[in-house]
Amino acid sequence: MIEEHVEIRTQDGTTEAVLYHPEDSERRPGVIHYTDIGGMRPASLGMARRLAEKGYTVLVPNVFYRTGRPPLWDFKPSMGEERTTKRLAELSGPLTPEAMERDASSYVDFLAARDSVRQGAMAVVGYCFTGAMAMRTAAARPDRIAAAASFHGGKLFTSDATSPHLVLPRVKAQLYFAHAVQDRSMPQEAIEQLDRALQAWGGRYESEVYAGAYHSWTVSDSPVYNQPQAERAFEKLTSLLAQMTAPK
Repeated sequence: MIEEHVEIRTQDGTTEAVLYHPEDSERRPGVIHYTDIGGMRPASLGMARRLAEKGYTVLVPNVFYRTGRPPLWDFKPSMGEERTTKRLAELSGPLTPEAMERDASSYVDFLAARDSVRQGAMAVVGYCFTGAMAMRTAAARPDRIAAAASFHGGKLFTSDATSPHLVLPRVKAQLYFAHAVQDRSMPQEAIEQLDRALQAWGGRYESEVYAGAYHSWTVSDSPVYNQPQAERAFEKLTSLLAQMTAPK
């Protein structure tokens, strides 16, 4: 497996990224892998590398480049703690819906231009805060994004005028949503509202709650990491990607 450290020029600046692809010269389907709000670190990069080993070229951008370079945390986060709340706002604040879509288009174009990427359909996956960014990427580039997945994504359906679910009419991708239990950022009522919005949208999708899995269960450095359910999540992701690349 080849690991390349690259830079991507966006409309708003330059971000560092890691690109994983098999060592042979074959072109592979491209996948954009957004990290959770913990940013680029061994746990999140390991997830991307494992996905690339299944036969994909995987791009992991530092989506929080407006705030800083990895590592993004110099202390262990603790939900509810004042400095954690402040840092979360520093990281998420600059990533407005408009900024997400601008960046997404830059990531798609960068990945499409790589020699290791096959022409045609791409996919995107987001975790936690970036579940919404995966949706917005699919909306911003329906010409290239054929599959999008969100794992324990937060605030995917809200009453705000900028709620992520409102981008659905622009999405052509097949969608997959994996929700956590007792997730304050995506409570059961919001999951049900999202499901109704997805049904009204009319595209191909799957939305499910992972029993016994709490917010951030997929990431190995999370205090609530759930290995069996993380494995199931990985299998669902690779199944989605296989459908994207299957002959029509």
